[in-house]
Order: sequence, then C-alpha cells, then structure tokens
Amino acid sequence: MPKLPPFALVNERPPRKARPQYLLVFLLVFATPLFVSHLSLLSLPYFWDELGQFVPTALDLLRTGALVAHSTVPNVHPVALETYLALCYKLFGFSIEVTRVAMLAMGSCGVLLTFLLAIELSRGTKGAPAFLPPVLLLISPLFYTQSMLAQLDMPAMVFTLLALLLFVRRQYLWAAMACVALVLVKETGIVTPFAFACALALEKDWKRVAWFALPAVALAGWLMWLHAKTGYWLGDAEFARYNVSYALNPARMGIALVRRLCYLFGAEMRWVGTVVVIATVAKCKAFHTRAWVVVAAVGGATIVLVSVLGGAELERYVLPVLPLFYIAVSVGLTTVKKPWAIAAIAAMIVGLVLCIRWNPPYPFPFENNYAMVDFVHLQQTASAYAEHNLRDRKIATAWPYTAGLRNADWGYVERGMKTVETGDLHYASVKALRPESFDTLITYTREWVPGGVTENTLVQQFLRRFYQWAPDITREQCEELGLEEKVSWSIRGQSLAIYVRKAAHAE
Repeated sequence: MPKLPPFALVNERPPRKARPQYLLVFLLVFATPLFVSHLSLLSLPYFWDELGQFVPTALDLLRTGALVAHSTVPNVHPVALETYLALCYKLFGFSIEVTRVAMLAMGSCGVLLTFLLAIELSRGTKGAPAFLPPVLLLISPLFYTQSMLAQLDMPAMVFTLLALLLFVRRQYLWAAMACVALVLVKETGIVTPFAFACALALEKDWKRVAWFALPAVALAGWLMWLHAKTGYWLGDAEFARYNVSYALNPARMGIALVRRLCYLFGAEMRWVGTVVVIATVAKCKAFHTRAWVVVAAVGGATIVLVSVLGGAELERYVLPVLPLFYIAVSVGLTTVKKPWAIAAIAAMIVGLVLCIRWNPPYPFPFENNYAMVDFVHLQQTASAYAEHNLRDRKIATAWPYTAGLRNADWGYVERGMKTVETGDLHYASVKALRPESFDTLITYTREWVPGGVTENTLVQQFLRRFYQWAPDITREQCEELGLEEKVSWSIRGQSLAIYVRKAAHAE
C-alpha cells in the first residue's frame, strides 16, 4: 500500500472536470440575483475609499498610464484592481455605472467559485451541500455591499477561492498563477501561496514548492517599483505609520483579532453555523482531508495577518474567509439530523437577510450593510442643497466628503465646489481652522455608535488611550464658533447638518 502524504487523512476521489457550458449556466444563475438585487444602486455615488483611493488610481492609470497614483496619496496596495477598472473604462467609458457593473461581474465569479470549491470540499458527503454556500454568500450583508464597491477585498476573495480550487484539484502551476494575481490585487494575499508552499513542503514536493515563490517575486517587484517612484516601500510615510506601526500596538492587535473572530463566527446569526461546525468537525470525514487542512490554514493565516496589519480594523478584511466558513457549515450540516439542519439553515438565512438592513447595537463600519447606502444618500441630498444654495461658499468638512464636493467625477455634484478639509469633525479640529478660511461647516455621522456606548467614562478613557478618540462637535459648540444650523437631515440613525457663519447667514 503506498504511503499517504501527511495531510491525506482519508481517501479523496479525483476531481471531475466541469464542462464550460455548465459553468456558464451556473455563472448566469448566480449573477442574475446579484445584479437584480443591486439594480437600484448602479448609479450610487462612490463611497469612502472608492473615491479616496481606488477609482482615482484607476483614472490615473487610464489617463496617464501611471501605475503609481498621483491624484491621490499612493500606498502599498498593488494595482491589479485598478488595471481591471481602467480596462473597463477604456472599453465602455468612465462612469459610476460601469464601475458598479464591473465589480458585480467579478462578484458573480466569486459566487460561482464558492459553488465549485464547495463541490470539491464536500465530496463523499450526503445530499447536495454545495448549493447552500453560494446562497448564504449572496445574502450576506458584507458581500451584498462589497460586491458593488470598487475596493480590494471582494476581488481578493475571488482570487483566494480560485487559487484554493486549483490547488485542491492539484493543478499547482495554475494555482500559483492565481496566487500571483491575488497578491497583485492585495498584498496580504501572500499568506495563501505561503500556506500552499508549506503543504507541499510537508509532502517533500520541492519542485512545486518553488512555483509558489512566484507570488512573492511578483509582490517584491511591485514594492521595488513603488519605492523607486515614491521613495517609500509602502508608498507613503503616513500610510505606513497608520497601517503598520500604529496597528502593531499589542492592545489594538488583540482587539482587532477579537473583532474578526466575533464577526466571522458570531455576528448575523453565523453563531448557529459555528455551533454546527464545532459539533460535527470530529465525526464528519470530509473535514479530515488534505484539502480541508489547507483551507483551514489559509483561513486562519488570513485572519491573523489582517488582525496584525491595517489600522482601520475593518470587517471587510475577512471577506476572503467568509465563503470558506459557509462551505464548512454546509459540510457539517450533512451529518446533522434533517429537522435540526433545516432549523439551522432557516435561522442563518433569516438572520443574514434581516442584517442587510438592521444595524447592530454596537459600533460597526457603515460598509458592512445597507447603512453604507444611507450614508451616501445623505451626502447626495446635502450636495444637491449645497450646490443650489451655497455655490460660492467655502465649505469646511471632513474627508471623504471634501473629495465628493470638490470633484464631479464622484457623483455628488455637477461642478466642483470650494472645500476646506478638517481632518475629522472634532471640536478642536474645527476650532483650529482660521475663521476666514470657511463660512460653511457640514457635519455628518462618520461611524455607527449607538447611544450610550461612548458615554461611559471607562469606555472613553480606553478609546482615548488606544484610538485617539474624541467626540464630534455638537450644535452648541458650533454656535460658540459663530456657526448657526441652516438645515439638517437624518436617515436610520445617521445625520448630516449644514452650519453657516452667522455674519454670512442671510435668510
């Protein structure tokens, strides 16, 4: 009997090749609900990092051929996503709608790859568990929003799934090529080829181990190019400080890891799936395979790395792991009694669907669910008012709204307006501005903080110590600075107000 490699705990059947026409049919099946659910949002103006980094970089590439951004601050992120967007703009013209459709098309591929990987990882189980993970992914609030946004984490999810699918099918050279694409989308994807190389090294397959050095070579090439153009290995000194030195504080790393784990395994009723996996992992033979060990290594390494690096601590960083979790849940459910399995599936589906619109009773980034759309709609409404009534005013506000008001490309105004950037909306930041530099102030909700959470003295002390927290400016403080509220709007717990300097305020 031949000796099994270290990870082959049970026999695995060889993969069957899917016919291209079947893949096309399934792609359309998964793309249709994704596009239909986003039809009303195809013209939604750009949100946060879209207009701050990724779309400006794509336009620089389109208009000047520059790989390193010059109309915005350059950073370490490679430009594969921006290259994809620039190609779409070249073919179809630049517009918000083209961006949204391009990202939804990539998201559809991600749902298809989730299905195909689920087929491979559920071999030998009962029923048809591969159909559940794409459904759960499609209705996940985080995927719902990220699938239309020009940001890195959904494309990183797509190429992580592709690399895993090819590796599980033992198509190692193609898996290495997929990993090259992955690290050129997002540098933290380097953990995936590293996990593959470790798996092959344990099997002493040194020739194929060498193939997975190619992603590191590609990433090193990008970093050298970036250093040559900017003088910084990470593109910008402030970016490096915030995402590396600031993030490496032990307390912040620990909090980031806890947040990642709580979100991935607990939030939005996913705790039900976590219970299923814990209860079935020992007895379900499908989990005891080389493929699942590699999947677990990739998922675990990704969670750790994005908890160590990245000052923003955003949940979207774990998006590449989300489909893997859903596949694990679907495999575990094959060993659960049918009534309990149906109840678990129903609970997760109801929870995920409700959380698309429901905001949790704890702080979270708007981009995690439909709150992102509310955020943009508020700024759209205020922009229309400002463009009609405050055209000649100098408007002070915080990024990214300053960029939205300055540049018509981002979908908020027809012509750019004069803005002054405050950095944030704290009282001290607004007070530090010269009064003559602005005559209008726009304040808006920048993060979801339910009432009472930051009113506790101990919470405030903790946030000030580790996150430089300060409360946003209040109406009373605006009045102290000679600013009077002109108009305000609110949507589902978010608000935006426009203040004008009393001396300049004419009813």
